[in-house]
Formats: sequence, structure tokens, C-alpha cells
Amino acid sequence: MISLKNKIIFITGATSGIGKACAYAFAKEGANVIISARRKELLNEIADDIRTNHNVNVLPLMLDVRNRKEVFDTINSLTDEWKKIDILINNAGLARGLNKFYEDNPDNWEEMIDTNIKGLLYVTYAILPGMIERGFGHIINIGSIAGHEAYPKGAVYCATKHAVDAITKSLRMDTIDKNILVSTIDPGLVETNFSKIRFDGDEEKAKAVYKGLIPLTGEDVADAVIFCATRPPHVNIAQITLLASQQASATIVYRKE
Repeated sequence: MISLKNKIIFITGATSGIGKACAYAFAKEGANVIISARRKELLNEIADDIRTNHNVNVLPLMLDVRNRKEVFDTINSLTDEWKKIDILINNAGLARGLNKFYEDNPDNWEEMIDTNIKGLLYVTYAILPGMIERGFGHIINIGSIAGHEAYPKGAVYCATKHAVDAITKSLRMDTIDKNILVSTIDPGLVETNFSKIRFDGDEEKAKAVYKGLIPLTGEDVADAVIFCATRPPHVNIAQITLLASQQASATIVYRKE
């Protein structure tokens, strides 16, 4: 098992849900964390809390992964102390809407494609060369079971997560001789603000997604991320699929009355 103490971890989408849980999980292991997201106030609150409770170094970065120039400029301007990123957690992502394709809003497609695909590409492209130069790195992408099966009213979201799966597999091939590990964690139903965002803040619709079952939590997914990150050097966990015990697929869920 690899120690994470004093490793540098870069996490996108770190102010809520899975990203936030990952930040705390890595800090608990003694890692120094770069937490990035768009909400500056929340970033600073989380950074202060992690420093206080885990006594590690934390760098909050206000960052919109959809903005290529901003991503490249921000990462390229990191100080020498923070540039040596050991592990990248590509977590930033979202779903917008749950509509039949012909009834959907193309603005939703733009946001999902820009965040889930292009954002992941930009951040990875900015960080990977440094990993290659140093001779080690681990990229862990947060995918979804939607990257392995499609479901009704989710054409574009599923397409973006299929893209994450394809990028992960191809990147692993491209870096096979560079001592770079590439993994993906693909959860099913996780109770975060995911559904609230998908339904534009509609609390009732969001709650209905998890009604009658115990969904996964951000901490459950973070446990899997830590497992990936701490394997012996000769082991690469290519993919982990996580489901709630009452979920069998993207569309088959047993709900107790």
C-alpha cells in the first residue's frame, strides 16, 4: 500500500459532493490538496476547515474548467511548491435536464460537453506533462455508469460519460511507457447536489430520485478513489463501478415502499 503522506493531489469540483469528500479523504491520509472550483467563498471555507482538522497544506484555486485559457494559465502559474502534482482527480461534472432528445434544451448540451468532456481534457492536458517529466503520476477520472449504458432522456449526459470512459482507456494506452496510472471510478446513484442541479434546483424532483432506497454518498466514492490511489506501484486499478445495493443498472432500481 502506497502512503499518501505529503503527496500533492489536485481535485476539480471540490466544493461539494464527491470532490469535497475526496478532498477530506486525501487530507485525512496526510496528503496536501489543491482544491479547485468556481465558488471562491466555499473553497476558502473548506480549505480553512481541512487545515484546522488535518494539519496539511491546502491551496484553494478558483477555476472554471470550461475555460481553456484560465485552466492553462492557472495551472502553469502554480508555485514550485505546488507544481509537482502526484494525483489528479477529474471530478468536475454535471447533468442538466432529463428530457427526450427532441424536447431538450441545446444550452444544456453545451454546458455538459464543456464541463464533463472539455474541462477534463483541459485540466489533464495542463497537468500531465509535469507528471511525465517527473516519471510518475496518477489520473483518476470520476465517470458514471452512464458511461457504460444509455438510458431514456439522457442522450447527451450519457454521451459525455461515454467520452470520459473512452478518454480514460485511450490515455492509459498513450502513457503506458511513462509510468502514469489512469483509472476511472464509475458510480451509480450518489446523493449529492447532482440531481438538484439536473432539475434546476427543484428539491422535490431531486428527492424523488433517491426515494425508497439508500443511495451512495460522496464518501463512498471517495473511499474507492483512495483505494485506487494507494495500491502497490505495480498495480493499476483500471475501473471501479459502484452501485447502491438496491441498484442493478442505470434504470433498474428496487425501491421499498
